[in-house]
Amino acid sequence: MVMPADRLTTLEIRSTEQDKVIEELSEQIAEQWKVIDRMQKKLDALTERFLTLEEQSRPDIPVTKPPHW
Repeated sequence: MVMPADRLTTLEIRSTEQDKVIEELSEQIAEQWKVIDRMQKKLDALTERFLTLEEQSRPDIPVTKPPHW
């Protein structure tokens, strides 16, 4: 039969282990958010660069009178 003191010790060990896992997961999430933030900034910069290059590469359409004028 399991004694109440043993049950309490078991619960305390589980609680400590769960606290450790929660802390590790929290650290991983914080690191992932940093990576996501860096990637978002790079994506924004690349999008802006792409749009600028796209505008520069468009041919200028000259304003001319049609031949029948």
